[in-house]
Amino acid sequence: MHETSDAIGRPDGTAQGPLIRGASIVALIAAVVIPLVGCDSGAESFFGKPGDSACPRPQIPTGVAPQFNTQQLEIRVLRRRGFTGDFFSQLELARRYEGVKAADKNLEDSVEAAVWYAVALSNGDGYAPISAYGRRSPQGEQKAISRYDDCRAVERNIAYKSLDRLLSQMSSEEQEKVRSRVIYILSTQGASGYRTLSRMHDNFFGPFGEPSDNPQAGLARGKPYKPGTPQVLNLFPRNDVDAYLYNFLAVQTGDVSAYVMLKDFERSSPERAAVGQYVEAKAKRWIPPYEFYPPESPSSGVPHSDESDQIGDAQQAALGRIRELPFIHIGESLFYLRAATRAATTEDALYPQEIQDFQARIGRPQTGVLTPIEKVRVIQYAAVNGSPKAQLVLAVMYAEGVGVPRDYARAFHWFAEADRQGSAEAKYAMSTYFSLGVAGVADQDKAKAVVYQIDSALSGFKPSVGRLQQVLAQVSRPSRPTPRDRDYDR
Repeated sequence: MHETSDAIGRPDGTAQGPLIRGASIVALIAAVVIPLVGCDSGAESFFGKPGDSACPRPQIPTGVAPQFNTQQLEIRVLRRRGFTGDFFSQLELARRYEGVKAADKNLEDSVEAAVWYAVALSNGDGYAPISAYGRRSPQGEQKAISRYDDCRAVERNIAYKSLDRLLSQMSSEEQEKVRSRVIYILSTQGASGYRTLSRMHDNFFGPFGEPSDNPQAGLARGKPYKPGTPQVLNLFPRNDVDAYLYNFLAVQTGDVSAYVMLKDFERSSPERAAVGQYVEAKAKRWIPPYEFYPPESPSSGVPHSDESDQIGDAQQAALGRIRELPFIHIGESLFYLRAATRAATTEDALYPQEIQDFQARIGRPQTGVLTPIEKVRVIQYAAVNGSPKAQLVLAVMYAEGVGVPRDYARAFHWFAEADRQGSAEAKYAMSTYFSLGVAGVADQDKAKAVVYQIDSALSGFKPSVGRLQQVLAQVSRPSRPTPRDRDYDR
């Protein structure tokens, strides 16, 4: 070791005094520390005890000059990022809807705030270590060296407590709405979302699918003498049937890791393996709680937009076929929704203001021109609002993969909804074609008659017999529930 001098030399060879030397050191520390505070004031910063610093927020680009609808533009950006899995955007959405800041009081919506806190807590980006494990605690546990890991832990602790507070003030109906919206958002993420939902219902993981030894999950569970966040723990009840169901749905997307998880789940106990046959039958008829995000009009005037339109190959191919749908069906749906004054047969026959009115209802940019996904939304919105004609059209769209990826469970669901709404064509389909059972369609004449009957109502939109046979094979009802079915049917 070299000895250090008590003085720092001047150019003239004399020594600086301790006061000047101390000032230089302070300036050097400030030069290093202050930038860190601006970009990453983690839980082990110089400015507080461990665990009291949150992560910095990313900027939200909404344009150079302030606009009258800046708040709405920011919410759209945050929702787009939130639907695609951005952890910090999900947290920011939750706080905006919670009305933490005075400027956000008009957005205050406890259900929507709880939804985004729950989605953020389920996001693996909120707890997966960012950096290599570089140090050990006195107990021998490995800890990440990044302050980014620490500040995210703080964020999740705050989110757990905020979510518990919000849920404790809700009715059971409002809590059910939170649960359904979270399931919908995660289901739009495909295999990764289904795997997350599976872990959220599995006792072997934390309340939101974290590793069981995750510190924030442990604090949420609490101890007998120190309760954690009980309302949060009750939001997604743990049970093997739902854990298996979402694993199975993930496997159906072709995801290899989901298949590995499913097999591990089956091997974990004989009871879990025993529910497999029942769950597989249930999965064939499972659909998300919503057709698309609830198109509500909050008092803030900023609609809850559905930003799940992340165009994959299947979605792109389906949207490319939307031109096969005669525009009269879109026109009739707009008329049903009272967005248009008449059932237009062509898009040119609509006024731009009529299109803008519909776009505003579902939180889309008001361009006055319908995009392919908005044409799909018109049919979906009318179907959700009870139009039997739109429900029939949507059923066939799902059976054929026109505008939406082919989904036999949803096709069957919308045929059934149209039947309940009094559609003669859907009733004919349900009472003849779909009632023939799981063995398939023995009487091809009956099958063709159903197709012709539907075709006459759809004005040139022709479903194929083969596709409708696949609907039957995939989602037909079991002939008689078994005792086990009754035990597990929830």
